[in-house]
Amino acid sequence: MKQLNLPKLEEKIQKYWEEKNIFQRLCEMRKPGKKYYFCQGPPFTTGHAHVGHAWNHTIKDLIIRYKTMQGYDVFRRAGWDMHGLPIEVKVEQEVLKSKNKREIEEYGIDNFIRECKKFAIQNMHAMTEQIKRLGIWLDWDDPYMTIDKRYMEGVWFGIKKAHDQNLLYADKRVIHWCPRCETAMAGYEVRDEYRDVTDPSIFVKAKILNDNESNNEFILIWTTTPWTLPANVAVAVHPEYDYVKVKVKVENENEISEILILAKELINVIEKVYSNEKEYEILDKLKGRELEGLKYEPMLDIHLQHGFEHRIVLAPELVTLEEGTGCVHIAPGHGVEDEAVGVKNNLEKLKLKNKK
Repeated sequence: MKQLNLPKLEEKIQKYWEEKNIFQRLCEMRKPGKKYYFCQGPPFTTGHAHVGHAWNHTIKDLIIRYKTMQGYDVFRRAGWDMHGLPIEVKVEQEVLKSKNKREIEEYGIDNFIRECKKFAIQNMHAMTEQIKRLGIWLDWDDPYMTIDKRYMEGVWFGIKKAHDQNLLYADKRVIHWCPRCETAMAGYEVRDEYRDVTDPSIFVKAKILNDNESNNEFILIWTTTPWTLPANVAVAVHPEYDYVKVKVKVENENEISEILILAKELINVIEKVYSNEKEYEILDKLKGRELEGLKYEPMLDIHLQHGFEHRIVLAPELVTLEEGTGCVHIAPGHGVEDEAVGVKNNLEKLKLKNKK
């Protein structure tokens, strides 16, 4: 039995479409119909088309073909993202073979920009042919390109309109920063690859401030980001969780007991905090909301500016009982969640002292 050669059949069909101007004739036939607008969310022209591009374009093509069959006059605008860091990084790697940003200055900024445009346009043509090979019907002859001045003028026009209507505002956000590229990075650029890693984690005690001379009371936190501890300004608890004050006998020269504050449901972590198994006694039970506002001593003293008090805050959106102690170390500026808690509670950010 003769086997059907699908690739050859596809080529035959596409050749027929081109010879008979099927796409153009279809567009003309639908001009009297109601308008339906489609503008492609542009892929970066950083290389050849991959399965993600194929899947994305195919699904969208199904929709606009369906609309065409319903009689709509479909506006089918192709588009390409040809600006920004992804293009620059590829040119640095494949063209300049550079290792740092200083080499771009040595090469010349204008020369580098020309190489980026050349690289982007070459890949645009290559990707166009690859996606057309899938049978995607778009206006490939007049796509929008982000390097086109008409596109840039349109973007600035939109920004100006937003400004005129007081829709723009200045604010601070936590972003990913690339030390090599020396610029901000989008979240997808950081999370594009996954792997299992073992994170270091530690338990840390923060001493509660009170008027008791024999004060030996601590709130216990657990963190997988110990490198952010110098920036700690608060500890977050859940207002509705049950917390306990636990007296633990510590074997030292003074035989002084410590009192730890942590979530009741996670009390077993005490066995992990001390090297030897300790006897402990629950002195008090309270809700997390009763801890709000308590002050504690800074966890670390590395010559940071301490012009404010460290305190316990409520953050039900962040604190869980899945692991840890139910008391979460907060370092605004060191993660989106920490920053949000910092803004909500008007927390300060620690700053290094100016060196003299």
